[in-house]
Amino acid sequence: MANSKRELFLKRRLRVRNKLKKRNPEGLRLSVHRSNKNISVQLIDDAQGVTLASASSLEKDLGVVGKNNVEAAAKVGAAIAERAKAAGIESCYFDRGGFLFHGKVKALADAAREGGLKF
Repeated sequence: MANSKRELFLKRRLRVRNKLKKRNPEGLRLSVHRSNKNISVQLIDDAQGVTLASASSLEKDLGVVGKNNVEAAAKVGAAIAERAKAAGIESCYFDRGGFLFHGKVKALADAAREGGLKF
């Protein structure tokens, strides 16, 4: 039985999220969202239900508005690492959602790791 791309994406997203909840029920989660035009990331505290830090390619100070490529993802990753350090956060879990860990998502994760985040 053939599944649509959307169904496969939703299955992957639920699988990743459920594994994170089992490993880290009260920890921090670095959640990534990628669209055709932009990429954004949030540092979420699931225990309290609040966003502690966020970064997006829509921000003008990053200089990548209107771009959605590996370089833009790397700048967003570096920005979230810097903001997490400013908030006193050093470690979290990486929630790639239903997106494959390849290309832009991988570039974002590598830049966040280089910036000092541990996951």
